[in-house]
Amino acid sequence: MKKFVMTQPVCPQALALLQGKADIFVANDGDPNNYPDRIKDADAIIVRIGKLDRGAIEKAHNLKVIGRTGVGYDTIDLEAANERGIPIVITPGANSLSVAEHTIALMLAAAKNLIESDTETRTGNFSSVRSNGKMFEVHGKKAGIIGLGAIGIETARLCKALGMDVLGYDPYLPKEKAEDRGITYYSDYESMLGDCDFVSLHVPLFDTTKNMIAKKQFGMMKKTAVLINCARAEIVNEADLIEALESETIAGAAIDVFENEPPPQDSPILRAKNLLCTPHSAAQTREAVIRMHTICVEGCLAILRGEQILNVANKDVYQHTRN
Repeated sequence: MKKFVMTQPVCPQALALLQGKADIFVANDGDPNNYPDRIKDADAIIVRIGKLDRGAIEKAHNLKVIGRTGVGYDTIDLEAANERGIPIVITPGANSLSVAEHTIALMLAAAKNLIESDTETRTGNFSSVRSNGKMFEVHGKKAGIIGLGAIGIETARLCKALGMDVLGYDPYLPKEKAEDRGITYYSDYESMLGDCDFVSLHVPLFDTTKNMIAKKQFGMMKKTAVLINCARAEIVNEADLIEALESETIAGAAIDVFENEPPPQDSPILRAKNLLCTPHSAAQTREAVIRMHTICVEGCLAILRGEQILNVANKDVYQHTRN
């Protein structure tokens, strides 16, 4: 029987797939370095919230597959996994609709000034918040989407359904494919920024995307623009975001991700004005969780059966001498 180690439990539907096939240890701890005796003979390690660094991978002497319940795998040491020939199973598309819907919810909340309206209504400032002139329509506004993968394309579809004009940038998507979806394509994301009423980020975290939105880029945006980040925190320079909000370089921002999670209560980002934030929950709908967890477990089981599946982050490991 195979041994599965999980940083946190997967949903009941995914656990049911392992019944009679695996011994399961759930750590409720995001750092497998803290339980070396559990991972040393694990066949599979599933990371939900946490990291799997080189040290942990090297301690897992029997490891054959790593599962990641999501599409981002920046918390997994890719180089260490590649050296060992260990596939990293991801779940592309499983959370696309949920994250896209969350993005739209943040856009609408910013446009309709929902947070301030709720707070001020409850404290008795009914008339003043009702007529402060901060609300606006999204119809006819320009949504700039950086990253036209599954989530970005779904976000574009929903923006168009609201009557928005969609602009887009993705160096890996041909211009024709973007235009087929009614997206005005830009070959340079910086040249797009000044045309956008909303800028929404949907790129993975790589060295090339880290800090791709910083002081320089904020200066290129409209003063009325709103930034949305449901991707990875490090894509935006957090200190520069705070400065841009405080100086009213941009009108507002809505984020689902933070440099430190959870952010300390005294973190400056939590005190920034005109900022709406949610707790990295865009992908945590009931439906997306079931899809992510079951796809991840099914993928890990397939790898352990010797199959070569498509939804792995590092397909080159199939050429490794151990596979």
